[in-house]
Amino acid sequence: MHHPAALDADVLIVGGGPVGLMTAMDLAARGATVIVLEKDPYLHRPNVKCNHVSARTMEAFRRFGLADRIRQAGMPSDHPHDIAFLTAVTGTEFGRIHLPSPDARMAGTGNGPDTAWAAAEAPHRVNQQFLEPILEEHVAGLERVSLRNGTEVVEVRQDDDAVTAVVRPVGTDGTVELRGRYLVGADGGRSMVRKAIGASLLGDPVLQQVQSTCVRVPELYARMTAGKAWCYYVYNERRCGHVFSIDGTGTFLIHTYLSEAEAAQGGVDRDQAVRDILGLSEEMAYETLSHEDWTARRLVANRFRDRRMFIAGDAAHLWVPYGGYGMNAGIADGLNLAWALGAVISGWASPAILDAYAAERQPITEQVSAFAMSHLRKIKATDIPADLEADGSIGEEARAAFGALAYQLNVQQFAAAGLNFGYSYQDSPIIIPDGTPPGYTMGSYTPSTVPGCRLPHVWREDGSSLYDWLGPWYTLIAVANPQDAFRWAEEARGAGLPVAAVHVPEALNDPAYNVPFLIARQDQHIAWRGEVLPADVMSFAAALGAAMPVASEGSGMPVAAAS
Repeated sequence: MHHPAALDADVLIVGGGPVGLMTAMDLAARGATVIVLEKDPYLHRPNVKCNHVSARTMEAFRRFGLADRIRQAGMPSDHPHDIAFLTAVTGTEFGRIHLPSPDARMAGTGNGPDTAWAAAEAPHRVNQQFLEPILEEHVAGLERVSLRNGTEVVEVRQDDDAVTAVVRPVGTDGTVELRGRYLVGADGGRSMVRKAIGASLLGDPVLQQVQSTCVRVPELYARMTAGKAWCYYVYNERRCGHVFSIDGTGTFLIHTYLSEAEAAQGGVDRDQAVRDILGLSEEMAYETLSHEDWTARRLVANRFRDRRMFIAGDAAHLWVPYGGYGMNAGIADGLNLAWALGAVISGWASPAILDAYAAERQPITEQVSAFAMSHLRKIKATDIPADLEADGSIGEEARAAFGALAYQLNVQQFAAAGLNFGYSYQDSPIIIPDGTPPGYTMGSYTPSTVPGCRLPHVWREDGSSLYDWLGPWYTLIAVANPQDAFRWAEEARGAGLPVAAVHVPEALNDPAYNVPFLIARQDQHIAWRGEVLPADVMSFAAALGAAMPVASEGSGMPVAAAS
């Protein structure tokens, strides 16, 4: 008889960035044991990148008790999160997208295109340098997670029973093998796991070449003629670029976008580009902290899985970082996958439920990457008026017109309600179809209860969010007839479906809630809706992935109904 080797953990995760850490966090919450393998030292600050945390990601942080801490990280809490359009950072401002500071959001005094969103949490602007250590500290304290920094993965493979990762401490030669039931590759754009599963990145390998420079220049604020902002879009005849405030005290990240001719020549003079974008004279000094040249791409893997191995985040998709949705989409990948893996590991679902991961996430990443590429092309096609820096009424008219255009073009990426909330899972094996979802766009969002869509947000009378009431697996939301819902949920649990129940009378006044009953997952996606509760409970439970007839101890089966 074949006896598989002992397992070191349920899941091995290659890569300890935000995607890997959030995947580990969610798996641990579902009872799985996890080993995270990361080559960088513990609390090593990553390069300056990913300056935006979406509302949906902040809602996930809320679930783990991290949202308030993260909202205080990065720039000072009174620093505005605006996007300003200028001739240089120290030049003339001709437009601005107003986004409130964390303090203004907390006080309810801030106004902006994202302040009326129906969400449990608002988005936040914080660089990954400040975000990642918070996540790493939290994961390091979880009993079910072993965070192994300074560990290099040199090989991954799988057999019928498990996966194996061959690892070694960074800088050494000796290797050891770790075994797990499943493996997740959150190991970035050069993913070894992607190569191991035979996946290829397909799409547009070169959209634009970019020179990025991180500088320290605290005196810059005193030289600004406009007010502080989180992001500065600079347009002038000398050089165009984007500048991001990293800490709100004088550290800035500057993106210099190259033409095809400039890229072919190997780039441009970095110092001159920095000075042209910031508006600095030759006499004014600044400190270069780091620099990196990179290529904007639109690439999505042709497969997200091979049997027991999966990829997520940049390992599965790379695109232009407009809207800041690279990391956020990766975290959504990880949480989606952790839910399905946790279902199998806890015992209530068969491995067939894992097919939902690629069926749900791959089409969405294709759509989001197309949005980002389309927006890049619109930006590149924008002609800068010749009179943008002219004096007098001619310059004022040119700046006013161009400012209105810049606002209209960019507000959809910086307040992307559609991108945040509008995507739906329509070809999932565990979503029961019923109706056509609203169209998916970058800027606009229409709440809907069509299965596959995001559960429309509702604030409850006690000040809590409806999302705070969602159980770990499925939750039956009863807008009316709550006693029927509680009885049905108990019967469904007996049929092997881990479902909690909650009565939400507050939804009666919400036009999006056009049926009395809905079932949603913890990731807020609706699995089913109906006027009446399903009569054949056993068949219905199987349709949502249930594989066991009776709840067992340690299965993660919700047994208490919330009212």
